[in-house]
Amino acid sequence: MHLNYHFLKYLSPALHDTFVGRTLVACFSQSKDELVVETEGQEGSLFIRAHLLPPQIYLSFPTQYHRAKRNSIDLFHELIGDVIVSCSVFSFERAFYFGLESGKKLVFKLHGNRSNVLLYQKDEQSPSLLFRREIREDKELDSESLARSLELSQERFVELDGNASQFLPTLGAIPRAWLKARGYPEAPLDAKWTLMLEVLDLLDAPLFSLVENQDGVQLSLLPVESPIKTFSDPIQASNELFFQALVKGKFEKEKNSLLKSYQDQLRKTDSYIQKSSAKLEELRTAAAPSQLADVIMANLHEFENGKSETELLDFYTGNTVKVTLKHNQKPQQLAESLYRKSKNRQIELDQIDKTIASKFSLKAELERKIESIQSIADFRGLKSYQKTNKEDKAITKEVSGLPFKVFEFEGFTIWVGKSAKDNDEMLRGFVHKVDLWLHARQVPGSHVVIRMKGMSTLPNTVLERAAGLAAFYSKLKTDSLAPVIYTHAKFVRKVKGSAPGSVMVNREKVILVPPIGPDEETAARKS
Repeated sequence: MHLNYHFLKYLSPALHDTFVGRTLVACFSQSKDELVVETEGQEGSLFIRAHLLPPQIYLSFPTQYHRAKRNSIDLFHELIGDVIVSCSVFSFERAFYFGLESGKKLVFKLHGNRSNVLLYQKDEQSPSLLFRREIREDKELDSESLARSLELSQERFVELDGNASQFLPTLGAIPRAWLKARGYPEAPLDAKWTLMLEVLDLLDAPLFSLVENQDGVQLSLLPVESPIKTFSDPIQASNELFFQALVKGKFEKEKNSLLKSYQDQLRKTDSYIQKSSAKLEELRTAAAPSQLADVIMANLHEFENGKSETELLDFYTGNTVKVTLKHNQKPQQLAESLYRKSKNRQIELDQIDKTIASKFSLKAELERKIESIQSIADFRGLKSYQKTNKEDKAITKEVSGLPFKVFEFEGFTIWVGKSAKDNDEMLRGFVHKVDLWLHARQVPGSHVVIRMKGMSTLPNTVLERAAGLAAFYSKLKTDSLAPVIYTHAKFVRKVKGSAPGSVMVNREKVILVPPIGPDEETAARKS
């Protein structure tokens, strides 16, 4: 209800008492949706802070505000040096204004997504300046048209058949919910009138309570159970709402987003460790292909005269095993293939072992980070943490807002730049020096990065997958085989003044791979 007329009719007199006689000494903005006005008086500085980023429309009136040295712009120059002589609310409207000694009016229009701050010259009907200039209809807005008159008599109520929205359109969501909870929609007309008088009485003698519900922290003028805080001063209520809903709410949202990202990573890491450990155990307990190769080599005579199928005694297990040769395949060739497969299995076992060890290290690091995040109590601590963990910048943003596509393959994260400018942003703001960087050789294409944080070794299968993506997202997309260069990110640098996406690369190696897009991954694994 902080944008509601029924709150503003209390806030405006309080602002009148607080700001009358104060001189406007600065008016500036540090973000496109927030306007700050500084006033000076006998008691020192007092600020008017209007945050107008939909849906977070809030006002606060702090005694201190630390203006940034950069990214700050002065606005409403005509206000500087003027003196506030009044503050009034527009009748039955979500707007109020400060009257100035020069005859100007500074209007705060709190119309949800269309909220704005407008400056009117003396005796002028249209505003001379708008804070949010994109709201075109405000350019011709007559401030006098904002004020409305409503007849709140019983005769008018009966004439409208008790329609609350038409009788009192300024009620707002909380009073309407209060009426609905007491059976207003189904009640007879005389009972509706009694309920309407009751809610009007409550609105005329309010306490300003902050309450938290599914929509976040809100201000209510009606009695509520278990309020966060209750105030008799509307300025204090507005300031506390600003802090609870915007400052603290933003902190909690950012902290929880970071925490959830780490927890999601930890869950995926645990899952990978569990599945890989099961696979490792399965491979270790299964008979090595070399055993069958030994049986074949000990029974070559069984394949004489072009025989392609026979049953042999497996002297390792004591069981009989059926061996079938392919067309024109010799038993020695099959044995050689099995020996090679057995050797590759040992390589696979070693690689899975190393990757699991890397994942355990990553798990320990994630658990440490989660514990650190949970202990952070304010924005200062959160910003300090983010500053010392810049390599995790990506997980604090929504995926749609990242300058790269994200792929997961065999426990590794692969990033693919979305455009030339995005390639630069990814390299500048997200990549760590130990990450592996890939690019299709000597043709335009996306930068590709394999995240190596917490990983001690890189399987060839992951390198080939990332190289396939680098080839796919390049001019070599239609080639059967494409050369892709790769090196550690610390050997990739941007040259000042070079074109977007252009870099200098040192110590690169080359790998030849077929271009494989994201939709072809499953097919590639099966082949």
